[in-house]
Amino acid sequence: MRPALLAAALTLSAAPAWAEDVSVFAAASLKNALDEVAAQFTAQTGNTVTISYAGSNALAKQIIEGAPADLFLSANAEWMDQVDQAGLVQDRADILGNRLVLIGHGDAAPVRISAGTDLAGMLNGGKLAMALVDSVPAGQYGKAALENLGLWDDVGADVAQSDNVRAALVLVAAGEAPYGIVYATDAAAEDDVAIVGNFPADSYPTITYPAALLTEAADDADRAFFDAIRWDAADEVFAKHGFTVTD
Repeated sequence: MRPALLAAALTLSAAPAWAEDVSVFAAASLKNALDEVAAQFTAQTGNTVTISYAGSNALAKQIIEGAPADLFLSANAEWMDQVDQAGLVQDRADILGNRLVLIGHGDAAPVRISAGTDLAGMLNGGKLAMALVDSVPAGQYGKAALENLGLWDDVGADVAQSDNVRAALVLVAAGEAPYGIVYATDAAAEDDVAIVGNFPADSYPTITYPAALLTEAADDADRAFFDAIRWDAADEVFAKHGFTVTD
């Protein structure tokens, strides 16, 4: 059972004689929430957390190729599985969930997303911003939803693909693309976009964020942060940013 507070967990072990640094590779969609959790952890322990954000695919490949990281937080199980199969995972847990949404620039009018949605007409010659549809989880989820709804053939040629979901978010926020497909948590983090509609939950695979303590991790601080991201205090932060807490 989880402790009620992060602080309670941290008292289970003595504070380190000197500060340690935890190196984390994390999916770009986690940035706002995970930065807050890391700041909370540093304030409680004195240990620092250095986080590299990018698409889960790019991060997984870097870890497999030998990039030094203590923890990996992925936006889907597929890329975590590849790191695991490479023998680089000590411990792992599914910690979060998310939702897939259609966003528009500014105060775009809401629509009900279904098989009958005229998404191509909505684009009106513009681009649909998405993360890389064949490798980045947000893009993969988005393409799956469009295919399941029978919309992909109508808009596939008009998709502007970005290296990660936050880059797709920026395209819509800047008005360079009228619409985009991102996670609900990304939409909540950007004032210049509006959620136009929610994709039906059964139109795409369940969005799961697994976290792993990697074999590179050797310090007590690494295990402490892996534990901390699953305590109640971290849950409150993730929930505040729109994630579903699953662990």
